[in-house]
Amino acid sequence: MRRYLLAIDQGTTGTTALLIDRSLSLLGKVTIDFPQHFPKPGWVEHNPEEIWSSVAKAVCRVLFDTNIRSSEIAAIGITNQRETVLPWDRNSGEPAANAIVWQCRRTRDLCQQMKQDGLEELFQKRTGLVLDPYFSGTKMRWLLDHVAGLRRRAEQGTIAFGTIDSFLVWRLSGGRAHVTDVSNASRTLLMDLKSLAWDDELLSQLKIPRETLPEIKPSAEIYAETRGLDFLPDGIPIAGMAGDQQAALFGQACFAAGEGKCTYGTGAFLLINTGDQPIPSHSGMLTTVAWQVQNQTCYALEGSSFIAGAAVQWLRDGLGLIKSSAEIEALAASVADSGEIVFIPALTGLGAPHWNAEARGSITGLTRGTTAAHLARATLEGVALQIHDLTKAMNNDRGGPLAEFKVDGGAAGNNLLMQMQADFLSLPVIRPKTIETTALGAAMLAGLAIGFWSNLDQLRAQWQEERRFVPQMGKDERARILDRWQQAIKKI
Repeated sequence: MRRYLLAIDQGTTGTTALLIDRSLSLLGKVTIDFPQHFPKPGWVEHNPEEIWSSVAKAVCRVLFDTNIRSSEIAAIGITNQRETVLPWDRNSGEPAANAIVWQCRRTRDLCQQMKQDGLEELFQKRTGLVLDPYFSGTKMRWLLDHVAGLRRRAEQGTIAFGTIDSFLVWRLSGGRAHVTDVSNASRTLLMDLKSLAWDDELLSQLKIPRETLPEIKPSAEIYAETRGLDFLPDGIPIAGMAGDQQAALFGQACFAAGEGKCTYGTGAFLLINTGDQPIPSHSGMLTTVAWQVQNQTCYALEGSSFIAGAAVQWLRDGLGLIKSSAEIEALAASVADSGEIVFIPALTGLGAPHWNAEARGSITGLTRGTTAAHLARATLEGVALQIHDLTKAMNNDRGGPLAEFKVDGGAAGNNLLMQMQADFLSLPVIRPKTIETTALGAAMLAGLAIGFWSNLDQLRAQWQEERRFVPQMGKDERARILDRWQQAIKKI
């Protein structure tokens, strides 16, 4: 009997395979790391075969560890690092070049030239994105221009382009499906947000042949079945796909407009469901497709903070104040407040809504009485205050406050940080029972496609809360901390 869902979470540094059942219980999880390649300063690449190998190993090991037979897998859901892109040969399935990773900055000059040519407004209006090397379209253009013979092969129809979700479906299906979902397509600079189709004018500006691109599909439907693999049997439906942050939003059951989640990792990603209409941002946010499920398209606003968990890593590795990241909570909790210290963790510039690439981190308010505990507490406050600024900007774009704020990611396990977040937002912060919300979202999409659940209400009923942090800080103290933060921001 096929009763389990397999989620493949293909990330930047590793691939996670996760098994869940109909009750959304986590049965097993395995992560296999793979190498990063840095051919030049600012360049980041992945070897597609190393990615594929990590997928196969993770799937095999999670089945072995859980003693679940592959014949019991009802469907496969896929979530992925979103903007990373690669070309491969349609006939052989062999990669035509390494994947260019979302972190890679090699197309900076191309983006700058396009801005000088007056194209930024066109791309932002059509796609909800900004002209930045982050996104896939300029990476495709670079590959076509710099990999010998690739443009000729693309124009002859023998090259397929895709983000990692497309590549995995191609491989899993034995080359029988070249597809992507709307959430991943919305991160390419090539898809019109309203029509959910590849835009010919944008393709022309980037000189990308339309025939190289995958078919854009909803986020929950059967795209293909497994075929010709040595680690899974033929016939398993590949049935759900979403980019990692959208998958986390879905995995958090943020199905209604005004519901949002923040994923706290090295950086932090905040997404807020905006319902069935894309909302243009006037605050430096991104407008993106969240998912398309059961003939309904859902949009989101997205903002990211470059430094979250990385600030704690800096205290550990750079300053040696703590031996492990887990120690920061107890150290920060050993003092009642930060002693007037403000730490702006702009260690790689400031992201949304400030967008100051030249900003550098700052620590103000130091006195002879300052201790490591004060700095630890100020660090956690700095992480939470950045998310406060993102939330405020998104509320301004939406014209209303958040209805709900859910959290996930490694740093969401820090109770003090989550309490700070609730206090600064003046909003309950909700942590789920299953913290692996990205992979969970992919599995939920796959299960929806094959009938494990018939609607979103059934999925919402399955989602479980682990803890709720309610605001405890007084209005005056909150206002004082926020004002001190804004004054410090203005000085950098």
